[in-house]
Amino acid sequence: MSNPLLINLAVLFDKPTGIATYAQNIINSLNSLNPTLLSAQSFEGFKQYAIADDMTPAQGSKGHLKRLLWTQFQLPKIYRELKADLIYSPIPEAPLYNQSRYIVMCHDIIPLRFPCRTSPLTNYFRYVVPQILQQAEHIICNSQATAEDLVNYYGIVAQKITPVLLGYDEANFYPREQIADLKQPYFLYLGRQDPYKNLSGAIKALAAMTNRDYHLAIAGSTDPRFTPRLQQQAEELGIASQIKWLNYLSYQELPIVISNAVALVFPTFWEGFGLPVLEAMACGTPVITSNLASLPEITGNAAVLINPHNTAAITSAMLNIAQDQEMRSQLSQLSLQQAQKFSWAKTGRETKQILEKYL
Repeated sequence: MSNPLLINLAVLFDKPTGIATYAQNIINSLNSLNPTLLSAQSFEGFKQYAIADDMTPAQGSKGHLKRLLWTQFQLPKIYRELKADLIYSPIPEAPLYNQSRYIVMCHDIIPLRFPCRTSPLTNYFRYVVPQILQQAEHIICNSQATAEDLVNYYGIVAQKITPVLLGYDEANFYPREQIADLKQPYFLYLGRQDPYKNLSGAIKALAAMTNRDYHLAIAGSTDPRFTPRLQQQAEELGIASQIKWLNYLSYQELPIVISNAVALVFPTFWEGFGLPVLEAMACGTPVITSNLASLPEITGNAAVLINPHNTAAITSAMLNIAQDQEMRSQLSQLSLQQAQKFSWAKTGRETKQILEKYL
């Protein structure tokens, strides 16, 4: 029996960030294509092919390396064994130099925009990703900004790329009345702590605020490579007591913490999409974010857009929102309206239409 479509979910693990969140949320929309899921997790109502559960970001570099080797050497065998016709991968990973046909999703090219000489990811995006994209039947990406990056950095023809904007879970992200367990009024940063996210800029901006009543809550897994340096920065600026390190929040806690924030402060230097911004807007929380990359696409006129390289601009935006109740209310209403334009059902439907053309 043939299994025309394989969906490669080797990257999934139980503390999902953007890529895993995307993959989990579009699966149901693809059910009518009768795919076989390659996964260590179980999904009710789907054909599945069980794979090892130690190939995810949860295992760090070892997990990534194991998954890349599995992709190149085991996945082609599974493809032949299941008599598949197409693989869909929610990240730019696919078997090279064999008969496997595939479509990949490319979320960003951050490792090339912010290269690190010692990072294997930079070399992967420099040497492997271009080959994967060239051999792909088609490429899906998450914004017009990412599509332009693929054209400019890799020379991919624009006709081979389709931007499909991401969505959010309406059942979880909506304005909450429940009070978050944080005493002082707080701004919120949500996401990873890599330098390109410019969390350092948000900490500097808080330090420049004259009103010491406000805190900055930082939600997202701490990272031994970056967190200690950020904590030291807060100490040196004399605002360590105003920073709340919340670590990774559960799916249930997240919308409560977002809803109670004065504003989301997300001054990233680049973003393929920016899920935290959409999730904050869906909760009716005012957003301060960058005027670069995909962020203007996502926010429309519903956010305060700043130059992330200008700390004074971030501080000014934070002060304005903190002091102006009418501005907060207006941004909240605009955010809720803008969020209505996005849904995982729409993302899934558009993804399914592309896959159908190649089956």
